[in-house]
Amino acid sequence: MPGNIYNPPLTPRTRLERLLRERELRKLNNCLNEGEAEFFGESISSDGESSSFLNEEQHSEIMSRSSNDVCERSDGRVSKQRLLVVANRLPVSAIRLGEDSWQLDISIGGLVSALLGIKQYETIWIGWAGVSVHDDIGQRTLTTALADKRCIPVFLDEEIVQQYYNGYCNNILWPLFHYLGSPQEDRLATTRTFQSQFDAYKEANKMFANVERNKKMKVGWFLHTPFPSSEIHRTLPSRSELLKSVLTADLVGFHTYDYARHFVSACTRILGLEGTPEGVEDEQGKLTRVAAFPIGIDSNRFIQALELPQVQDHMKELVARFGGRKLMLGVDRLDMIKGIPQKILAFEKFLEENPKWRDKVVLVQIAVPTRTDVPEYQKLTSQVHEIVGRINGKYGTFTAVPIHHLDRSLDFHELCALYAVTDVALVTSLRDGMNLVSYEFVACQASKKGVLILSEFAGAAQSLGSGAILVNPWNVTEVASSIGKALDMPAEEREKRHHQNFTHVTTHTSKEWAATFISELNDTIVEAHLRTTHVPPVLPFKTAVDHYFKCNNRLLILGFNTTLTEPVDVRARKDSQIKEMELKLRPVFSEPLKKLCDDPKTTIIILSGSDRSVLDKNFSNYSLWLAAENGMFLRSTAGEWMTTMPECLNMDWVDSVKHVFRYFTERTPRSHFEFRETSLKWNYKYADLVFGRLQARDLLQHLWTGPISNAPVEVVQGSQSVEVRPVGFSKAAVIDRILGEIVHGKGMKEPVDYVLCIGHFLVKDEDIYTFFEPELPPEPPAVPNPVKTSASKSSLSNEGESKAAFRIEGSLRTVERCMTRPAKAPGAPRPLTLETTPSFHESYSAVLDLEGDNYFSCAVGRQQSKARYMLGSSDDVAVLLRQLAGLSPPNSTDCQNLST
Repeated sequence: MPGNIYNPPLTPRTRLERLLRERELRKLNNCLNEGEAEFFGESISSDGESSSFLNEEQHSEIMSRSSNDVCERSDGRVSKQRLLVVANRLPVSAIRLGEDSWQLDISIGGLVSALLGIKQYETIWIGWAGVSVHDDIGQRTLTTALADKRCIPVFLDEEIVQQYYNGYCNNILWPLFHYLGSPQEDRLATTRTFQSQFDAYKEANKMFANVERNKKMKVGWFLHTPFPSSEIHRTLPSRSELLKSVLTADLVGFHTYDYARHFVSACTRILGLEGTPEGVEDEQGKLTRVAAFPIGIDSNRFIQALELPQVQDHMKELVARFGGRKLMLGVDRLDMIKGIPQKILAFEKFLEENPKWRDKVVLVQIAVPTRTDVPEYQKLTSQVHEIVGRINGKYGTFTAVPIHHLDRSLDFHELCALYAVTDVALVTSLRDGMNLVSYEFVACQASKKGVLILSEFAGAAQSLGSGAILVNPWNVTEVASSIGKALDMPAEEREKRHHQNFTHVTTHTSKEWAATFISELNDTIVEAHLRTTHVPPVLPFKTAVDHYFKCNNRLLILGFNTTLTEPVDVRARKDSQIKEMELKLRPVFSEPLKKLCDDPKTTIIILSGSDRSVLDKNFSNYSLWLAAENGMFLRSTAGEWMTTMPECLNMDWVDSVKHVFRYFTERTPRSHFEFRETSLKWNYKYADLVFGRLQARDLLQHLWTGPISNAPVEVVQGSQSVEVRPVGFSKAAVIDRILGEIVHGKGMKEPVDYVLCIGHFLVKDEDIYTFFEPELPPEPPAVPNPVKTSASKSSLSNEGESKAAFRIEGSLRTVERCMTRPAKAPGAPRPLTLETTPSFHESYSAVLDLEGDNYFSCAVGRQQSKARYMLGSSDDVAVLLRQLAGLSPPNSTDCQNLST
């Protein structure tokens, strides 16, 4: 859904400024558009309660716009931007009259009127018409008929509907999202049929998606039901697939903040992604915005209906019928989540405890039948009828009964009249996405100013809670007490409560909801564009390979973890931890690495934070250079280990930090810490991420106030790790000493004219990407108190400064050395000293002839990086190395046995 690039004078810069400006423009447009015709070109009435269409669309609403900002009509006029509304059902029901003729009945509710009220877009609906059509003639003629209503049908057969909608949506998702478990006797059957229902669900989604595909569309996904806590959602077998699919949208909306919070928590705990105040950020840096958008109603429709003669007549009939008794009202679908039995039992308790009210109050319960063929709903109907019969038999008389129960819906005018004469509305939902009945009641109470008793488990409680009496529907005693409070409430308090809710209902309308959601969707794209402005492009494989073969002395710097190791699915959070703790080179890299190492024109450095034993175990059979612990230790596989670490480096802090790390490892399940020779790292990637973050924050406080308060160390925070290491040492800080040793040991006869640096490095270590950049990169960190020598100064000679092709500034000149050096212990790595090895920069003009076009830095699995380019995963690295080794043709994406 591509956005308008709207840049008027004084364009708002911040997100809030843009949204406020958009809101003011909407208000202006609404004033200008008053009196415009309805979208369908005719008046549309609602059959039953206005929220009925919402009930049909139980699960999701996807809104997107087409790829063209504006379209030109055949007559030369510029058309509006398109708004595609994808839902399970069209706002039109089709009835076949003949082979090529159809009757279209328009049924519209609050959601539909909200979206049709957005005049600045050309709205097109995509969905099922409620009828199965198998023949070509029927599909063609129905498509043509619906086109006049700006609707596009999706043709689902009976089996798909039964499995996808009645099966997966209603039997699996609906109970789960409303915190209802399947009955015990049905759980085994549900498990057996789950996969076939989920397959049908995916097939149906593909059929909807195939109606119009456009990669440039921006997509907003809105859920009209509650979203359960992560502990409930994780019981769903398809939990990860659903979350990943929803996260492909640009904007994800819910009715309340609680539902949005639960969704973010599920993505964090189940997928292992990062939750932010704005939404969910994946490992590639893509942000899916998650926010709350409470829906409303078309309040004017209800307010204006009260003036109609037929509504006035109904109101007079009701007042006369109930003979001055106080009227309580419940309007619900006959569904387990609506809490109808709890409501009636609370009313019974009220009558039992308040004899004076028994002949002065009546409860009218409208229970609209739904899913009458489902056994659980049949049992609910019988249960409600039994309770109503018992209460009426106990407290009724020959002339009156305390409960009037109707198993049917009312037309719009009857419903408005009933709302208007009601003294107390009783909404006792056990779990409800929003419940717009409460909104409709408030809209019709301008005269009566009745009291609303509202369940705290309804989404509307967060919007109308200030004026309503909130109750826990499971607490029958509390609800009964609230009934008494509502009936005895003074007029002044009733008026204040009503005014509070009436103001909200009339300002937060369905049209405002739709306009706000689409405005946020547009702005989300603006924010995404700003975020991706500095995202590096994907590495151009052919260019990198072509330049590689044209050069004579190539240097490849490769990271290890995530770059050359087995892919680890952190999101699975089951058995991946063992794989990561035992890092192994992927077999797919063996052949290309062997061939590249045997090439005399190519030098390879494996630069890793892992310790020496891990690198020895994986690379001892290859002819290359190993740099362990971020370059602290170095060796050619043909030689012995050397160290770039000062021999007088203070490591007294290690034991204290180790005790802190061990303490938090014991108290954080599935966390672990790595003890290396020069650093310690605590990792909580596989722990509960929310708990892990809290523990990490506590751990940092312990470190800063204790073991490292005055120690010469730095703390490096990864996405789910904390590392403590000597200050001033990083991959970039030691790279010139490593290169100096390589140049000295290998005896290079030609300058390096090609550099490829690939890795998945911590942000702290990403300066290695800018180390070879030609345009004055930032000063890399230096070791404490470096000693500058005449040799290091000579490296910045006029000859070096005058190299137009490349320029390196501010690298590490020397390694700190002490006046007195202890004797080398047996088996210890040989120290690199100024006497044994020259700095790389002391002679870089002779060994480096690197043009900017021959330098390729690539971040693996990260979009936010200092690297020039990015690669998606180690699979892409494998493809690239195979091409460099000549094992695959350029531009090939084939890599044999990548999964092995």
